Amino acid sequence: MILMKKTTGKKVWIIKNHYDKTTVIAAELEALCLAAGFIFDEKQPDIVISVGGDGTLLAALHYYETQLATVRFIGVHTGHLGFYADFQEHELDKLVDAIKHEDPSEAFRYPLLKVQIHFTDGSVKTHLALNESIIKRASKTLVADFKISDFLFEKFRGDGLSVSTPTGSTAYNKSIGGAVMHPRVKAFQVTEVASLNNLVYRTLGAPMIIAAKDTVTFVLEDANDYLLTVDQLEYFYDKIGSVTYSLDGGEIAFVNGGHTGFWHRVKNAFIGEVK
Repeated sequence: MILMKKTTGKKVWIIKNHYDKTTVIAAELEALCLAAGFIFDEKQPDIVISVGGDGTLLAALHYYETQLATVRFIGVHTGHLGFYADFQEHELDKLVDAIKHEDPSEAFRYPLLKVQIHFTDGSVKTHLALNESIIKRASKTLVADFKISDFLFEKFRGDGLSVSTPTGSTAYNKSIGGAVMHPRVKAFQVTEVASLNNLVYRTLGAPMIIAAKDTVTFVLEDANDYLLTVDQLEYFYDKIGSVTYSLDGGEIAFVNGGHTGFWHRVKNAFIGEVK
């Protein structure tokens, strides 16, 4: 008689980057997951394990973005400390234990940015972003009417405009002078990229924190060389009429096991030890 190994019923899947070190770690993690009784299911996992850096986690999010209501995420960082991965490569046993004993109702949830592209032919395309979305032109100055909900705030001229979530505020947003926001702040952020400010052209010239109830719309000039980024993804579109951003893109859920607090992540990433 063949005895079947008892499973926990939890379905997992591992997404990793292409580095040799990551491949070794992922293989060790897979063996631990099998020994723990987890079921590997790429199509409908309960939990997706990211092995790599924040870029790998973002790739995992976009791979499963149509299943975010049922999928939770957990990460192992194999390089520099990331903002979305809670476990280091020597803590694989702790990660497996966190999955085994997790309570889905206690998952940490972060808001996603909804990006709606309105084309001049009337069609609309929607993307989701965990970090940020940036609109710019390939080689010329970006010119756009900047609306907050239905209120025309300014006419922007410059290299581009960045819209970020609270968790994404520590990424590209911070590098261009944006503010760092705690994820519990129900808001998103608009930061200008090299705006033109002189006697002729004026913009606010400062990051703006937008309430979650509002939308931000950039009404664009007619051009065929727009570049739109959504996290690490790039889209080259023409015939764009406008792009609207809002904080009602749903949420991403992270397994609550060894979760590092936001300000601890910020300190570890940018400051280090305080002497």
